[in-house]
Amino acid sequence: MKNQEGGIWQIIKFLLVGVSNTVVSEGIYAVLVYFRMHYLPANFIGFSISVLNAYYWSNRYVFKEQEGAEKRVWWKVLGKTYVAYLGGYVVSALLLIFWIDILRISRWMGVPAEWFAAKGMNGFDEKFLGNVLAAGLNLLITVPLNFVTNKYWAYRQKKME
Repeated sequence: MKNQEGGIWQIIKFLLVGVSNTVVSEGIYAVLVYFRMHYLPANFIGFSISVLNAYYWSNRYVFKEQEGAEKRVWWKVLGKTYVAYLGGYVVSALLLIFWIDILRISRWMGVPAEWFAAKGMNGFDEKFLGNVLAAGLNLLITVPLNFVTNKYWAYRQKKME
């Protein structure tokens, strides 16, 4: 029972770290696409900076070092964290292409864009809102993927013999 509770708390902590990570990555992404950077480089820059955030908080609070296990080497874990999140990044980039270029999600953002324009926020046009919505939808897939790869690979510790 205690092991299950620990697992649940670990997931909750990961989700909280994920919220801060999302604020970092999506905030950077939104600012860059607002200033008309193409969505793919904006996504990469947001991703790169947010992984540092994820590494710090995950290493410190979510996937703590276990007693009786080998000590982690910080730079190896950081490298593995980037590789683990890279899978989520690739999935996210492919989904962005799907949402933005294939499905053209921005075509459905006319009503919200008009609402923002009526409030004097003209930069919140269809393209910008579509880009932000696409990135938000990706989280439904990438968050569980990132948890599994981090828990079972990047932060896994071998037990000492």
